[in-house]
Amino acid sequence: MKESMGTETLLEDIEDLMIGGATGFRLPIASKTVAVAPSTKKRNQPHDSSIPGTQTIYIKTFGCSHNQSDSEYMAGLLSAFGYSLSDNPDQSDLWLVNTCTVKSPSQSAMDTIISRAKSSNKPLVVAGCVPQGSRHVKELQGISIVGVQQIDRVVEVVEETLKGHEVRLLTRTTLPALDLPKVRKNKFVEILPINVGCLGACTYCKTKHARGHLGSYTVQSLVGRVKSVISDGVKEIWLSSEDTGAYGRDLGVNLPTLLNALVAELPADTSTMLRIGMTNPPFILEHLKEIAQILRHPCVYSFLHVPVQSGSDTILSAMNREYTVSEFKTVVDTLTELVPGMQIATDIICGFPGETDEDFEQTVNLVNEYQFPQVHISQFYPRPGTPAARMKKVPSNVVKRRSRELTNVFEAFTPYDGMEGRVERIWITDIASDGVHLVGHTKGYIQVLIIASDNLLGTSAMVKITSVGRWSVFGEVIEMVSYSDHKVSCKQIPNQDVPSLCCNPAKNGGLSERPECCASGNDSCCGQSTLEKSDDSRSSVVPQNQNSRSFVGWVLRKRKHLLQRGTANDLDSASGSILKHEGDHGSMTKWDFVDKALLGGISISIFTIIALVVALKFSVFWSK
Repeated sequence: MKESMGTETLLEDIEDLMIGGATGFRLPIASKTVAVAPSTKKRNQPHDSSIPGTQTIYIKTFGCSHNQSDSEYMAGLLSAFGYSLSDNPDQSDLWLVNTCTVKSPSQSAMDTIISRAKSSNKPLVVAGCVPQGSRHVKELQGISIVGVQQIDRVVEVVEETLKGHEVRLLTRTTLPALDLPKVRKNKFVEILPINVGCLGACTYCKTKHARGHLGSYTVQSLVGRVKSVISDGVKEIWLSSEDTGAYGRDLGVNLPTLLNALVAELPADTSTMLRIGMTNPPFILEHLKEIAQILRHPCVYSFLHVPVQSGSDTILSAMNREYTVSEFKTVVDTLTELVPGMQIATDIICGFPGETDEDFEQTVNLVNEYQFPQVHISQFYPRPGTPAARMKKVPSNVVKRRSRELTNVFEAFTPYDGMEGRVERIWITDIASDGVHLVGHTKGYIQVLIIASDNLLGTSAMVKITSVGRWSVFGEVIEMVSYSDHKVSCKQIPNQDVPSLCCNPAKNGGLSERPECCASGNDSCCGQSTLEKSDDSRSSVVPQNQNSRSFVGWVLRKRKHLLQRGTANDLDSASGSILKHEGDHGSMTKWDFVDKALLGGISISIFTIIALVVALKFSVFWSK
C-alpha cells in the first residue's frame, strides 16, 4: 500500500520497487525519493550518521541444511558488502535470525531470541520459514522480515533496519541465484539446494506453507555451481531439498539425470564427495536401480535419508504421505541389496492424531526389523494452519510414553559392532563438538572420530577402527591417501606395522560397478566401496611423528574449546538447544584419562629437566 507524503512516496513493502515481481529488475528511482515505513518500535540506533556496511551482524540459524545454506548465502552477501560477522550477539549491532517452522520447539526458540533482542534494544531481522509461512504472528510485529526466496536482498533489509525502519520482504519471485557470495560454516562443505518446495501435501507439514510448490534449479546451473565449489577447495557437497526425489519434475527432468551430470564433474581422484539429500519414497521408487548405481560410485556416499514417519499404513494415509509401508520397504531392501555398505537413516513421528497402540506397535516392529543406524524420533506437534492441527489428538502422556519406548528400542541397537579392528577409508572435514577429535566419514557415512593434527582437515586417510560407540566409531590414522596423475596410492605413516592397502582409481566421469578385488584379498577393499577411492594431494604430506603432532593438535584444540565454552553463547541455553556430543561417553572418558596421563607425563619430564639443569649449575658453581 502506498501513501503520499508530500514529495516522498512511502512504501509499505520495498518489493514494490520490483518490476512485475518476477523479473528481478529494480526500477530506477532517480525521479523521486523513496521512504520505507518506519518501525513501530523506536531504537537507539544512529541514522544518517551510520555508514552502511560498517556494522557487525550476528546470525543465528535454526532447522535443516537448506536453512543453513540460506544463512551462508546471507552471510556471504553481508560480508561482501562490508559488514562484519560475529558469533557474539552482545557485541553485534544487529541480529539476523533464520527460523524453522517444522516443529513448535524451533519456533519457541525463535520467540526467546526475539524477546531477548527487544530487551537488549538490538535491531532484528527475522528470515526463514516462520515469517514466510506465518507472517502475521504477534511475535513478528514491528520486526523486519525477509522471505525464503528473498535472501539475495538481505543487505537492503539489514540496511533499512539499522536505520530504524521496518521492512517486510516476502513476495515470492524467481529462485535466488546459486552463484551468490557465500560464507560457509565449514569451508570444506558446500550445502547445495537443488530445489525448493515439494509436490506433497502432508497434513502435518508447515514447511509447505513457507517453501511452497516445487521449484527446481536447472541441471546446468547446478553443474556450474559444483564446478565452482570444487575449485574453491570444497571436499563434501551436500545436496539439499525438501524432497530430493521430486527434483526436476517441474522442468521435465528427473533426479538420476541430475546426479549423473553432477558425478561427471567430481574429480577423478575422489578428493570431493557427494552426499544425496533427504528423499521421500514416492518419487524414487521408479528410479531405484539408477539411484543404486549412483550410490555405488566411489565419489558418492553410500548413505540416504528416507523418512518413513510411521510403520502403519493407516497413519501414513492420515498423514497423506502417498506411499505404503511396503513401498518404503521396497526402497530400503533394494538399496541395501544393490549398494555395498549402504546406510539408511529415517524419521518417525510418535503420537500422530488417531495413532492407536496397534499402529504404534507396527512402527516399533518396523524399526526393530531394520535396526536403522540413525532414527530421528519426534513427538507430534500440531502446527497452526495444517489439517492435522484440527484432528483429534493423542493424549500427551501417551505421546511421551511412546516416544520414550521407541527411543529405548532404537538406542539398544549396536549398529557398529564388528567394525573394531577393520581398516576404513575416511574423508576428514570437521572438528567434533568436544573440541578434541577430528570428524571423518566412511563411504557409508559412518562417523569416525580421530585424534590428529588440524592439518588433516580436508584430506582423506586410511584408519584402523579402535573402538565403537553407539553413535560413532573411534579410529587411528595409519595411512594418508595421496595421488599421482589421478592414481590413488596410500602413504603409510612411519613406525606403523600395517600391511599396505590397495585402492582402485576411479574412471573419469563414469559410474563404476563393484570394484575389482585386489590381489591382496583385502575384504574391506574388495567387498565394500568404502576403500575404493582417495582424496586430494594435500594428504600426501604426512607428519614425521604422527603421535606428537596429534597431541599438540589436541592440546591446542582443547584449550580453544575450553575458552569457547567459558564464553559460550547463552542464547543456546535460553532457547533450549541441546549440545549433541559425537561419540560414546565411555569412549570419551577413556580418551580423557589417556590425555591426562600424557599431559602429566610431559609435565613431570619438564620439571625433571629443569631440576637437572639447576643441579648441574650448582655442581659447576661449587666445583669452582
